[in-house]
Amino acid sequence: MGEPMSHRKIMEALSGLLLGMFVAILSSTITSNALPRIIADLGGGQSAYTWVVTATLLAMTCTTPIWGKLSDLFSKKLLVQLSLVIYVTGSMLAGLAQSAGMLIACRVVQGIGVGGLTALAQVIMAAMIPPRERGRYSGYLGVTYALATVAGPLIGGVIVDTPGLGWRGCFYVGVPFAVAALVILQKTLDLPVVKRADVKIDYAGATLISGGVALLLVWVTLAGDKYAWMSWQTAVLTGGAALLLALAVLVEGRAAEPVIPMWLFRDRTIVLAVLGSLAVGLVMLGSTTFLSQYFQIARGKSPTVSGLMTMPLILGLAITSTLVGRAITATGRWKRYLVAGAVALTVGLVLMGTTRFDTNLIVLSAFMFLVGVGVGALQQNLILAVQNAVPARELGAASSTVAFFRSLGGAVGVSVLGAVMAHRVKDYLAEGGLGGGRDGSGGIPDARHLPPGVREVVEGAYGHAIGDIFLVAAPFGLMALLCVLLIKEKPLQTAKQVVAAAPRPAEAAADAPVAR
Repeated sequence: MGEPMSHRKIMEALSGLLLGMFVAILSSTITSNALPRIIADLGGGQSAYTWVVTATLLAMTCTTPIWGKLSDLFSKKLLVQLSLVIYVTGSMLAGLAQSAGMLIACRVVQGIGVGGLTALAQVIMAAMIPPRERGRYSGYLGVTYALATVAGPLIGGVIVDTPGLGWRGCFYVGVPFAVAALVILQKTLDLPVVKRADVKIDYAGATLISGGVALLLVWVTLAGDKYAWMSWQTAVLTGGAALLLALAVLVEGRAAEPVIPMWLFRDRTIVLAVLGSLAVGLVMLGSTTFLSQYFQIARGKSPTVSGLMTMPLILGLAITSTLVGRAITATGRWKRYLVAGAVALTVGLVLMGTTRFDTNLIVLSAFMFLVGVGVGALQQNLILAVQNAVPARELGAASSTVAFFRSLGGAVGVSVLGAVMAHRVKDYLAEGGLGGGRDGSGGIPDARHLPPGVREVVEGAYGHAIGDIFLVAAPFGLMALLCVLLIKEKPLQTAKQVVAAAPRPAEAAADAPVAR
């Protein structure tokens, strides 16, 4: 790393990157309150509802480590622009979808682009900013995450609730932001390209990893719905996933340029950060995905109001991301904040487990705020801990590996907790005298149009089920706490320390940067 960049230059370079991240997160959240209407219009069922969410997460999860590895080999600027183009293409096609199947396919394209934006945001920040100052700017990423997360459901709800707009507008609203991000990145992002000879892309490893993860997520999504958890389908899918992933480990161990370098998992900090990130991803995406169903079905709120009701969680995330990032920059210490965040997350999840259809909304807001505080302290700073433990040339692979497992946790969380919620709702409906599935017809009910007696049973079922899935998620908050307690803290380096530790010109000749 050469001379450190000034704050002004960093913020100019980050402006387009943060806008791209805003677009990526917006695409994941804007449909949350619109999905019941979307699936109804396209004639899909509960499995389609789950797959519209899972398809994006699946594509993002499978491609995140590939994008990260490519960033170690090629121009980071070109790659982030390419990911934006892929995202825009997927969004435009999704807005034209005529069936649930077509929408799911378009969401896969979106997910490939989002995977690039997710991986490259951390990689580019690490390339520009020394570790000690990185916490400060990670806070900006946290705020961007929070703003997009709260804006998505609100914008999606307003679009769906406004006559003449329709749910298709949800897929178009991010396109102008993506185009603006492309233009800003072209003007402001100026990173050296590392010229390396004999570059090889590990296509075999990428294919095996993607195939193994895909089979795993297909199994988790469909088990308990299309077939029993203990069935021949389960045996085939899990056996196939285990075989592909085992082969991936062998291939990655021998590849010249592995997608996920196996040596990373010999480092205690990286292993613990990976496990912690997987737990945080499962908790954040898995448990909160179903809050919109809770507010719309158990509480009878509109899509717009449902988005507003989740604001305490987002505020907790935004405030903590900013304050913790600044505190880490000021002190160079990070472990104490991760421990405090993991404690807040675990306690918040346990308290959310008491949720019912008639829980006091002020009390519920306090519980959600506590969960947001935990996620805000953990999600960006676990990657920061890994970046501080690896050499500069492996930042892309290391950062994207953590992001990969966080995305994997989210995808598995949505599938597993969705299955748990479906079964609990069915059980509670049966206890209330309703059979035949979720509302007696096998679809997702609109509580506002149900007869009074049926409505109370449905509201109670969904209210109790949402509490159950937070209780199921709580042990993963504890898992994150144990991981951060066991991580050995290494103080973050300042800009002067990074420059002093950089290789001398003769040593760096093989990896000399070339000007754009």
